[in-house]
Amino acid sequence: MTGNFMIVGNGGISEEAAAAVATADFVIRFNECRSYLSSPGRTDAVAVCNTGRPGKAMVASEQWRKHPAVREATAIWSVRDPEKFAALRGPLAVSHPELDDFCDDYTSQFNAFCVDVGKAHVVVDKLIHEGVDAALAAYHPESYVVPSSGMIIIAEVMNKFPDAHISLAGFGHAGWEWHPFAAERQLVDSYVATGRVTRFPASASLSSSQGA
Repeated sequence: MTGNFMIVGNGGISEEAAAAVATADFVIRFNECRSYLSSPGRTDAVAVCNTGRPGKAMVASEQWRKHPAVREATAIWSVRDPEKFAALRGPLAVSHPELDDFCDDYTSQFNAFCVDVGKAHVVVDKLIHEGVDAALAAYHPESYVVPSSGMIIIAEVMNKFPDAHISLAGFGHAGWEWHPFAAERQLVDSYVATGRVTRFPASASLSSSQGA
């Protein structure tokens, strides 16, 4: 697929960014789609944190299921490969014992939801996650747990649709303390410099719970 992919984060959306969302060829939003009111319009996919507290909350929420963006989307993209996060459970129990539910997996519940309502369900492969980790290493990030969902989805789109142009709206590169946001900003800056990505300015992210 070619064209313009708009990846809409949960930060502030300017009028210019909202207009770009409205004219994009493919629109991806995240989790509770908190920036939907400021950028209404099409939604093709909703990317979800399918582990931990965010995943648990969404699969249990009738309000989430009835959200206009979720209802309109033709696909749910689960950002976290269950195999990858199962492997993380042991090390995190030592390094971050407070994140005892971080790797709890709700992928099957998201899949069941998609089957029930006729949506496609995509699980982002762990190789994408590991590729992002490798790319971020060049920017010497401070200790972190996992990349943000936004960074994973940027990498997924770049991998799946190499000829597409990617625009970002609502990306403030700020939020949960255990995401490497400073390094992520630098990595995205490198994509902007090559012309592969356009970033619309945004305020700080509204989403911070367990790395949502």
